[in-house]
Amino acid sequence: MGQTMYVIRHGETEFNTIGKFQGQGDSPLTQEGRDQMYHIGRMLKMEIENIHDWKIISSPLGRTVESTNILCDVLMYDKENVIYDPRLQEVSVGNWSGLYIEDIKAQWPRLLEGTNHYNWYFNSLEGERYADVEARISDFLDSVKDEPKLIIVAHGVTSRIIRGLYQQLHKDDALRLEASHETFFKLADGQVKRYTYEYEEF
Repeated sequence: MGQTMYVIRHGETEFNTIGKFQGQGDSPLTQEGRDQMYHIGRMLKMEIENIHDWKIISSPLGRTVESTNILCDVLMYDKENVIYDPRLQEVSVGNWSGLYIEDIKAQWPRLLEGTNHYNWYFNSLEGERYADVEARISDFLDSVKDEPKLIIVAHGVTSRIIRGLYQQLHKDDALRLEASHETFFKLADGQVKRYTYEYEEF
Protein backbone atom coordinates (compact mmCIF):
# COMPACT_ATOMS: atom_id res chain seq x y z
CA MET A 1 0.00 0.00 0.00
CA GLY A 2 1.32 3.44 -0.92
CA GLN A 3 1.65 6.36 1.44
CA THR A 4 -0.42 9.54 1.43
CA MET A 5 0.99 12.47 3.33
CA TYR A 6 -0.52 15.93 3.85
CA VAL A 7 2.06 18.59 4.69
CA ILE A 8 0.78 21.72 6.44
CA ARG A 9 2.59 24.85 7.57
CA HIS A 10 1.57 26.46 10.88
CA GLY A 11 -0.67 29.54 10.79
CA GLU A 12 0.57 33.12 10.69
CA THR A 13 2.35 34.26 13.85
CA GLU A 14 2.95 37.63 15.44
CA PHE A 15 6.60 37.53 14.36
CA ASN A 16 5.52 36.75 10.78
CA THR A 17 3.49 39.96 10.65
CA ILE A 18 6.38 42.19 11.71
CA GLY A 19 9.16 40.45 9.82
CA LYS A 20 11.07 38.90 12.71
CA PHE A 21 12.69 35.56 12.00
CA GLN A 22 11.68 32.81 14.42
CA GLY A 23 13.77 29.73 13.71
CA GLN A 24 13.34 27.50 16.75
CA GLY A 25 12.22 30.47 18.83
CA ASP A 26 8.52 31.19 18.90
CA SER A 27 5.64 33.61 18.89
CA PRO A 28 1.90 32.92 19.14
CA LEU A 29 -0.51 32.70 16.24
CA THR A 30 -2.39 35.82 15.22
CA GLN A 31 -6.16 35.72 14.82
CA GLU A 32 -5.52 35.47 11.08
CA GLY A 33 -3.26 32.49 11.76
CA ARG A 34 -5.94 30.77 13.80
CA ASP A 35 -8.47 31.42 11.03
CA GLN A 36 -6.05 29.98 8.46
CA MET A 37 -5.78 26.73 10.36
CA TYR A 38 -9.54 26.55 10.74
CA HIS A 39 -10.04 26.90 6.98
CA ILE A 40 -7.30 24.39 6.21
CA GLY A 41 -8.88 21.97 8.67
CA ARG A 42 -12.24 22.36 6.92
CA MET A 43 -10.68 21.63 3.52
CA LEU A 44 -8.76 18.68 4.89
CA LYS A 45 -11.91 17.29 6.46
CA MET A 46 -13.50 17.13 3.00
CA GLU A 47 -10.50 15.20 1.69
CA ILE A 48 -10.32 12.56 4.40
CA GLU A 49 -12.87 9.78 4.77
CA ASN A 50 -12.06 8.58 8.27
CA ILE A 51 -9.78 10.77 10.37
CA HIS A 52 -9.21 7.93 12.82
CA ASP A 53 -7.26 6.07 10.13
CA TRP A 54 -4.72 8.87 10.04
CA LYS A 55 -1.70 9.70 12.16
CA ILE A 56 -0.98 13.36 12.92
CA ILE A 57 2.65 14.25 13.57
CA SER A 58 3.65 17.80 14.46
CA SER A 59 6.71 19.84 15.24
CA PRO A 60 6.80 20.48 19.02
CA LEU A 61 7.31 24.24 18.71
CA GLY A 62 4.55 26.40 20.16
CA ARG A 63 3.20 27.76 16.88
CA THR A 64 2.83 24.28 15.41
CA VAL A 65 1.29 22.90 18.59
CA GLU A 66 -1.28 25.72 18.55
CA SER A 67 -1.96 25.08 14.86
CA THR A 68 -2.28 21.33 15.41
CA ASN A 69 -4.76 21.86 18.25
CA ILE A 70 -6.99 23.88 15.93
CA LEU A 71 -6.78 21.20 13.25
CA CYS A 72 -7.67 18.53 15.79
CA ASP A 73 -10.74 20.50 16.87
CA VAL A 74 -11.95 20.85 13.27
CA LEU A 75 -11.15 17.26 12.33
CA MET A 76 -12.48 15.88 15.63
CA TYR A 77 -9.17 14.14 16.22
CA ASP A 78 -8.09 13.18 19.74
CA LYS A 79 -5.25 15.55 20.69
CA GLU A 80 -3.81 12.88 22.95
CA ASN A 81 -2.98 10.85 19.82
CA VAL A 82 -0.86 13.57 18.21
CA ILE A 83 2.84 12.72 17.98
CA TYR A 84 5.31 15.59 18.46
CA ASP A 85 8.60 14.95 16.68
CA PRO A 86 11.57 17.34 17.17
CA ARG A 87 12.92 16.39 13.74
CA LEU A 88 10.12 18.51 12.25
CA GLN A 89 11.26 21.70 13.99
CA GLU A 90 12.15 24.74 11.90
CA VAL A 91 15.78 25.40 10.99
CA SER A 92 17.71 26.72 13.98
CA VAL A 93 19.21 30.17 13.38
CA GLY A 94 20.93 30.43 16.74
CA ASN A 95 21.17 33.98 18.05
CA TRP A 96 19.47 35.34 14.93
CA SER A 97 16.14 34.13 16.28
CA GLY A 98 13.82 37.04 17.05
CA LEU A 99 15.78 39.54 14.96
CA TYR A 100 14.82 41.48 11.87
CA ILE A 101 16.74 40.78 8.68
CA GLU A 102 17.98 44.39 8.79
CA ASP A 103 19.54 43.74 12.21
CA ILE A 104 21.26 40.62 10.91
CA LYS A 105 22.58 42.44 7.84
CA ALA A 106 23.95 45.20 10.04
CA GLN A 107 25.64 42.97 12.61
CA TRP A 108 26.85 40.07 10.44
CA PRO A 109 27.25 41.43 6.89
CA ARG A 110 30.04 39.02 5.95
CA LEU A 111 27.97 35.98 6.93
CA LEU A 112 25.34 37.00 4.38
CA GLU A 113 27.75 37.47 1.49
CA GLY A 114 26.78 35.30 -1.46
CA THR A 115 23.41 34.33 0.04
CA ASN A 116 19.93 35.05 -1.28
CA HIS A 117 16.34 35.34 -0.04
CA TYR A 118 16.01 31.55 0.09
CA ASN A 119 19.16 30.43 1.93
CA TRP A 120 20.58 33.23 4.10
CA TYR A 121 19.24 31.69 7.31
CA PHE A 122 21.66 28.76 7.04
CA ASN A 123 24.64 31.06 7.72
CA SER A 124 24.13 31.83 11.41
CA LEU A 125 27.24 31.00 13.44
CA GLU A 126 25.19 29.08 16.01
CA GLY A 127 22.52 27.71 13.67
CA GLU A 128 21.99 24.72 11.42
CA ARG A 129 23.21 24.26 7.87
CA TYR A 130 21.04 22.92 5.08
CA ALA A 131 22.69 19.50 5.36
CA ASP A 132 21.78 19.36 9.07
CA VAL A 133 18.10 20.03 8.42
CA GLU A 134 17.99 17.75 5.40
CA ALA A 135 19.53 14.94 7.45
CA ARG A 136 16.97 15.12 10.25
CA ILE A 137 14.07 15.46 7.81
CA SER A 138 15.40 12.47 5.83
CA ASP A 139 15.66 10.51 9.06
CA PHE A 140 12.07 11.43 9.93
CA LEU A 141 10.73 10.46 6.51
CA ASP A 142 12.56 7.14 6.66
CA SER A 143 11.08 6.42 10.10
CA VAL A 144 7.50 6.90 8.85
CA LYS A 145 7.84 5.33 5.40
CA ASP A 146 5.57 2.43 6.37
CA GLU A 147 2.79 4.67 7.71
CA PRO A 148 0.06 4.76 5.03
CA LYS A 149 -1.80 7.93 6.12
CA LEU A 150 0.00 10.92 7.62
CA ILE A 151 -0.81 14.54 8.39
CA ILE A 152 2.36 16.55 9.04
CA VAL A 153 2.28 19.99 10.69
CA ALA A 154 5.59 21.76 10.26
CA HIS A 155 7.20 25.05 9.18
CA GLY A 156 8.10 26.99 6.06
CA VAL A 157 11.61 25.67 5.52
CA THR A 158 10.94 22.14 6.76
CA SER A 159 7.84 21.92 4.56
CA ARG A 160 9.95 22.88 1.53
CA ILE A 161 12.61 20.31 2.38
CA ILE A 162 10.04 17.54 2.89
CA ARG A 163 8.60 18.23 -0.56
CA GLY A 164 12.03 18.70 -2.07
CA LEU A 165 13.19 15.31 -0.82
CA TYR A 166 9.96 13.71 -1.99
CA GLN A 167 10.45 15.11 -5.49
CA GLN A 168 14.24 14.63 -5.43
CA LEU A 169 14.83 18.31 -6.08
CA HIS A 170 18.14 20.14 -5.90
CA LYS A 171 18.58 22.20 -2.74
CA ASP A 172 18.10 25.54 -4.54
CA ASP A 173 14.88 24.36 -6.19
CA ALA A 174 13.52 22.92 -2.93
CA LEU A 175 14.09 26.19 -1.06
CA ARG A 176 12.12 28.10 -3.71
CA LEU A 177 8.98 26.01 -3.23
CA GLU A 178 5.84 27.73 -2.02
CA ALA A 179 5.12 27.68 1.71
CA SER A 180 2.31 30.15 2.30
CA HIS A 181 -0.03 29.94 5.28
CA GLU A 182 -3.11 29.51 3.09
CA THR A 183 -1.91 26.35 1.34
CA PHE A 184 -1.17 22.75 2.13
CA PHE A 185 0.11 19.85 0.05
CA LYS A 186 -0.76 16.23 -0.63
CA LEU A 187 2.15 13.89 -1.36
CA ALA A 188 1.04 10.62 -2.94
CA ASP A 189 2.04 8.35 -5.83
CA GLY A 190 5.15 10.43 -6.48
CA GLN A 191 3.09 13.57 -7.08
CA VAL A 192 2.57 16.75 -5.06
CA LYS A 193 -0.87 18.37 -5.17
CA ARG A 194 -1.44 21.91 -3.91
CA TYR A 195 -4.55 22.95 -1.99
CA THR A 196 -5.57 26.48 -1.02
CA TYR A 197 -8.69 28.14 0.31
CA GLU A 198 -7.77 31.41 -1.41
CA TYR A 199 -9.67 31.77 -4.67
CA GLU A 200 -9.49 34.50 -7.26
CA GLU A 201 -12.73 36.33 -8.02
CA PHE A 202 -13.71 36.66 -11.67
